[in-house]
Amino acid sequence: MDALWIRHFTAASALGLGCEATRAALQSGRSALAPCSFQGAQLRTWVGEVAGVDAVRLPAALADYDCRNNRLAQLALSQDGFAELARERIARWGARRVGVFMGTSTSGVRETEIAYRQRDTQTGALPPGFEYRRVHNAFALTDYVRRALGTLGPAVTICTACSSSAKVFAAAQRMLAADLIDAAVVGGVDSLCLTTLYGFQSLQLTAPGPCRPFDRSRDGLSISEAAGFAWLERAGDQSEGSDILLLGAGESSDAHHMSSPHPEGAGARRAMQAALQAAQLDARDVDYINLHGTGTPSNDAAEARAVHALFGSAVPCSSTKGASGHALGAAGALEAVICALALQAALMPGGLNTREPDESLPVHYLTANQRAPLARVLSNSFGFGGANCALLFARADAARSG
Repeated sequence: MDALWIRHFTAASALGLGCEATRAALQSGRSALAPCSFQGAQLRTWVGEVAGVDAVRLPAALADYDCRNNRLAQLALSQDGFAELARERIARWGARRVGVFMGTSTSGVRETEIAYRQRDTQTGALPPGFEYRRVHNAFALTDYVRRALGTLGPAVTICTACSSSAKVFAAAQRMLAADLIDAAVVGGVDSLCLTTLYGFQSLQLTAPGPCRPFDRSRDGLSISEAAGFAWLERAGDQSEGSDILLLGAGESSDAHHMSSPHPEGAGARRAMQAALQAAQLDARDVDYINLHGTGTPSNDAAEARAVHALFGSAVPCSSTKGASGHALGAAGALEAVICALALQAALMPGGLNTREPDESLPVHYLTANQRAPLARVLSNSFGFGGANCALLFARADAARSG
């Protein structure tokens, strides 16, 4: 595939608001996880909650879209001058030539939870002001973002669980390759809600403390919320220096089980291999891998086997979910931003909370930050049902030099 220029990017997560706060949290080795107190949930687990979401006010013209998920989207769009740059580039390309591709797993389900609790006690009718189409429907997020920025091009929501906002990069790449658009806003947003928290507890997947990816005693994941956005254009000869490029995107489907990965990580390996092939690179060209690394026994084991089968045990890798938590449908976008920051800062983030790396997992897992020049990094995102995606990012100067 032709390289895409990630002209601008930003994120809002429990780690902080914007790129500088996110970078500082990674550099300091600070975990943003805390005991769950969201909406009084009676759960013994830790979560990553974004501060200030409830105080966000949407533009008056978009008040009908008000929900926690869209407020979190607005909060992220307001960071790092992202919305302003997006509007400048939309004016440059034309609103119909800019696509919006968003990933989410639950969208604004919290608003439906609230509406359900407020339903009429006699008829069961939901409150008259509740508008599912604008606050809970999966397209509500994408519709909000395109209206907030003023685009008129193709607009798509991808819902493939935890790979949702990684797959948006691949979807945008295909649209650009087909010359249906000249630029794209890609990203993902997922916000905390009781459905998610109690749902993952019912699956016995939540850890009672902070998640410990790739630890010998790992016991589950830590749910979090986040929003991440990136602006994509064809690379051409515009990018330079520490600008970030998307060199390859790989997708696959296990079709192995509704919630468990293939035990040998067969689909994960195919996705990583496809990303390398798209970039016309070999496994030895990757300097660091940001693992999906949820902290559940089966997911980490399957991913480790897939990575080892393709890369061996030499390439450094880690999961940043010990710092940020697992943002589900927004995880791919958040970790794409983390990879971009890692490339710019020459930083391989250590996996937090992991005290004893599992020796049965044959990978070079980092438990502390390491500084090293990075040219290319791979980011993994794997969703329920085996919906897999791997993204290969690079510094522009490294890509130019081959």
